[in-house]
Amino acid sequence: MPYSLIDIGANLTHDSFDADRAEMMQRAADAGVIRMIVTGSSDQGNIDAVALAEANPQRLFATAGVHPHHASAYSASSAELIRSLAQKDAVVAVGECGLDYCRDYSPRDAQLEAFRSQLDIAADIGLPVFLHQRDAHDDFVAVLEPAMPGLSRAVAHCFTGERESLEKLLEMGLSIGITGWICDERRGAHLVDIVSLIPDDKLMLETDAPYLMPRTMTPKPKSRRNEPANLPEVLRVVAEARNQSSEYVAAITTENATRFFGLD
Repeated sequence: MPYSLIDIGANLTHDSFDADRAEMMQRAADAGVIRMIVTGSSDQGNIDAVALAEANPQRLFATAGVHPHHASAYSASSAELIRSLAQKDAVVAVGECGLDYCRDYSPRDAQLEAFRSQLDIAADIGLPVFLHQRDAHDDFVAVLEPAMPGLSRAVAHCFTGERESLEKLLEMGLSIGITGWICDERRGAHLVDIVSLIPDDKLMLETDAPYLMPRTMTPKPKSRRNEPANLPEVLRVVAEARNQSSEYVAAITTENATRFFGLD
């Protein structure tokens, strides 16, 4: 019997799923992934994510926000769209928002402005925030920390940082989302060493599909496209690294996600 899991971050509107989205979702169900949160990251992406979630109300929910890669396109209408979509039952968080200085697809001042605006929206409407940070820890903390008292909840989506960064986010009260990055011996080995620092009640699991295929999967998948059905492999690696049973980690992460996103 598969574990009951919640994938808190999956880009299910990605065009790589267009040909077999229903089949992909069935594979997830067969693997025990009972609920998935579809990530919104742009104006159109938010509309698409919410539409997909509303078409599958028992299993899918959505976030609404603008990813830092798209921050240069963030506008007053983007903010109004997020506020409007947030009124829908399907929308359970503001985001994916934050800072990404790794690729700088948008100017950093635009990223900072869009990030602050979305934190203000989340504070105003009482939804949690779904956060992205890459190579921008200091600015990320400088913006987020003073905003935290006004936010209901916050999760660091797809955490990939080092121990010092993790300890700071936990000190600030964030929950932590772990993806298949921890399954990558080339760049995620440090996560194996520090994932046990995350308190039981702050840990959640995600695939970030179609990205970040777990490299520990055997046999190796024929496709490089990741999907939520692979979440049990992230669970296995996380549980092993924390010296906890898969059953226990499945139970606590599902309980955490249900509570954090208000899925009851």
